[in-house]
Amino acid sequence: MKNIETYIVDSFTDQPFKGNPAGVCLLNEELSDSEMLSIAKELGLSETAFVTGVNENNEYPIRFFSPVMEIPLCGHATLASSKVLFEKNRQNSISFVNIQNLRLPIECDEEFIKMEFPIYETVPKEAPFELLEALGIEEVNNSVYNAETKILLLEIQSAELLKGLRPDFDKLKKSHKEINGVLVTALSTKVEFDFESRYFWPWSGTNEDPVTGGTHTFLAKYWGKKLNKTKMNSFQCSERTGFMEVELLSKTSMTIKSKAQIVLKGELKI
Repeated sequence: MKNIETYIVDSFTDQPFKGNPAGVCLLNEELSDSEMLSIAKELGLSETAFVTGVNENNEYPIRFFSPVMEIPLCGHATLASSKVLFEKNRQNSISFVNIQNLRLPIECDEEFIKMEFPIYETVPKEAPFELLEALGIEEVNNSVYNAETKILLLEIQSAELLKGLRPDFDKLKKSHKEINGVLVTALSTKVEFDFESRYFWPWSGTNEDPVTGGTHTFLAKYWGKKLNKTKMNSFQCSERTGFMEVELLSKTSMTIKSKAQIVLKGELKI
């Protein structure tokens, strides 16, 4: 029997039961892909992170699984894993390395955690009518696509329309076969935020991701160009809500800064 130290952490929030919950499993021995997928299904969260001990480069290897598939990069599960390791080991900085050999430096600044992520590009891509109909969107300001994440980005007219979206997820899943998700965004009307978003991804096992950091690898640059800013505040207006500060450091790197709350610690026995 394997005993696995396991946590549930609410990311991108300063309150329990807000933000985006992620599972975090600290591994003392390797698990097979099928075992990690089974654990992700059992926990039933949008993503679960699996973290092994530091390697020869002083990095923590990390892998992410949704209930149906492996995800190369996940912002909120990275934040959750960072929160666990910072509280457990009392470190001020750590680095993860993902399955794509991408290094993710993380810093702890009092209650805030700052994560360095790559910046990805978007290219114009028209959204199918069936997809827009499933989302309940009549008109879009812009439609672009990010190849690294296979996510379609749609900008719509207002944050009010964004908050009111009630997608038909069965129709949405059938409307497109070549993407992982749809990120819908709008300019924020809130004084403290620059833009808002919601992320729908029934293709990957969860209808809506409450708060997602990974989409900001291209969303931050998208709004940075439009607003002529390098530092911005993002709000995800899902039912649970969540927030983060994003900063464009260069053409290829950015930081995501937010908080997380550990709500459960236990042990899985498999």
